[in-house]
Order: sequence, then C-alpha cells, then structure tokens
Amino acid sequence: MAWIVLFVSGLFESVWALALSRSEGFSRPVPSVIFGVGLLLSMGGLGYALRTIPVGTGYAVWTGIGASCTAIVGMIALGESTSVLRILSLVLVVAGVIGLKIFH
Repeated sequence: MAWIVLFVSGLFESVWALALSRSEGFSRPVPSVIFGVGLLLSMGGLGYALRTIPVGTGYAVWTGIGASCTAIVGMIALGESTSVLRILSLVLVVAGVIGLKIFH
C-alpha cells in the first residue's frame, strides 16, 4: 500500500509543480489553490509512505516520479523542447526509480 501511495504522491508533485508555474507568483487564484491542494496531498502521501519505506528510497522515488511526469507534461502539453537526449534522460530517471523499488 505504501508504494501505491508514494506513486500517487509523486503524481501530485507534478500537479503542484505545474500549478505553481501557472500561478504567476500566486497572482492567479485557481492555479494557486490547485498548487496548495496538490502540495498537501503530495506531502501527506509522502509522509505516509515514509512510515514503511526508507527515506532515501522513498524520497528519491517520489522526486523521480514527480520530475519525470512534470517534464513529460511540459514536452507534450506546454511546448517545451523535445529531443532524443531529453527523452533518454527521462528513461534513465525512470530506470533509476524502478531500480530503487526493486533493490530497496
């Protein structure tokens, strides 16, 4: 169960990061509220998962999921640059996250 919560929390990390970029310094109310809710859910889930998952592993997996998903959304939906090297780098991050789960 902790791994599922950690995965979902990593997704919420992407939610708050993307909302933060859209909030324009917290001057836009809707993205600012989404940021706050996403942050609470993300951190709450991380805290729950770290009850049973070692902190080094859990935090690295959480940030890897969040960073990867944020970068993917940026490339697909927000017009950020896409290149073979960027995609390869994301594959390496995902491989590292999987490795941390398998070998924890």
